[in-house]
Amino acid sequence: MKIAPNQVVSIDYELKNDGGDVLDTSAGQEPLTYLHGTGGLIPGLEKALEGKTADDELEVSIPPEEAYGEFNESLVQKVNKAAFEGVEKVEPGMQFQAQGNNGETQRIMVVEVAGDDVTIDANHPLAGQTLHFSVQVRDVREATEEEKEHGHAH
Repeated sequence: MKIAPNQVVSIDYELKNDGGDVLDTSAGQEPLTYLHGTGGLIPGLEKALEGKTADDELEVSIPPEEAYGEFNESLVQKVNKAAFEGVEKVEPGMQFQAQGNNGETQRIMVVEVAGDDVTIDANHPLAGQTLHFSVQVRDVREATEEEKEHGHAH
């Protein structure tokens, strides 16, 4: 069976950056299982998997525009430390969830703290990066009606 929309797909994968560093892997874990065509994977990887079958292996490089987007400087801002009400010590590397302009939940990371100024970054941590995947397709099956209704694999 070929990977197509509304198929449940299980893959083993390894993700590396341009420097060859492993950023994520399914090694030693259950395969990643998702419902194809519902946006459960980055668009470039989903496109690369389209038409593949169980036991297929592929190496694919996904440019930023088909992954987590280009790095957006406007998403890096300085805010007053008072914005972190209830947080005892704000430090670089800390991550928080904030409400975006349209009410959506947005992840922000503290980049720098200088006195009362806190520089935050709302870009995805992998924004602007080309992602290199090694993938092995483990299984492809028809989604159940319930999975299609819910928009994800069970």
